[in-house]
Amino acid sequence: MDLLRRLGFRRKPADGTRVFADRLVSMTDDLIDALRPDRSVALDETGLPLRIVAIADTHGESRLFARLLQGLHGVDAARDAAIYLLGDLVDRGPDSRGCLDIASRILRERPASRVFLGNHDEWFLRFLKEDLSEDEALNWLSQGGSETIESYGLAADGDLSGVKDAVIEAAPDHLALLNEAEAIGLVGDFAFVHAGVDPAKPLDAQDPHDCVWIRAPFMRHEGPLSHVVVHGHTPQKGRRPTVTENRISIDTGACFVGTMTAVVIDRAAGSIDFYAVDRGGTFSEIAAHRLDRGFGTVLDRFGPSRPMAAKG
Repeated sequence: MDLLRRLGFRRKPADGTRVFADRLVSMTDDLIDALRPDRSVALDETGLPLRIVAIADTHGESRLFARLLQGLHGVDAARDAAIYLLGDLVDRGPDSRGCLDIASRILRERPASRVFLGNHDEWFLRFLKEDLSEDEALNWLSQGGSETIESYGLAADGDLSGVKDAVIEAAPDHLALLNEAEAIGLVGDFAFVHAGVDPAKPLDAQDPHDCVWIRAPFMRHEGPLSHVVVHGHTPQKGRRPTVTENRISIDTGACFVGTMTAVVIDRAAGSIDFYAVDRGGTFSEIAAHRLDRGFGTVLDRFGPSRPMAAKG
């Protein structure tokens, strides 16, 4: 059964699709060249990064992703930071391939950087491994998978097996990246993950499925955890990240409202700062929404590196 035809997808003009993707990839390569002069990452005595830039839910928005990285080049604490990508690189936006190209390049050129698996990444990975049932494939395609396929210059009108083979042939490093993506990473006082954690389990004993998919049990949990959980997956209101007593939520809905956010964590200085880019290309420092549920917030312990300038 041709699942793509069942969903009504048709081939775009082959030249236009590939030219569009090539243009985006070329542009993102140019933009992230700004990162090249500062490849070294400052590490603590255990070999873990002293400074971390975390970005979540790029969802095929390669231009926002590249512009965010370009802006971060001018942030002192980001210059020798590891870059942690908290999943959902793919689906929904126009250039999932470009986002994976950028992620691959970050892993090559910025030592100690890491990628964490998101639920949309997991769908794509399972598609590439021919591990999706027909119903699962239909669900994935309707949730942004069709856009991911088209970002490779492939027509969404063939059998899925042929599409899968063509994707792997076009970008074998993308399959390797997704295969090696992690579920959770603990660094000092912080845990990095896509969706969140099961509050009832120790953070070093989490079910990978929860790390990729959990929502309400984690988001509604009140009270401190052993680590501050930095995550995406659940879009935050008002185009701003949210900070509570136990989590830093940085998905600001790039594919929905056009704002992509990064958090810069300086473990050495004990500071946390937030930066965002919008569809107009404006890069700026932003303030997180502090959600105090009776326990204070993480920012009471890890403040910004400096007062933000007043805005008129």
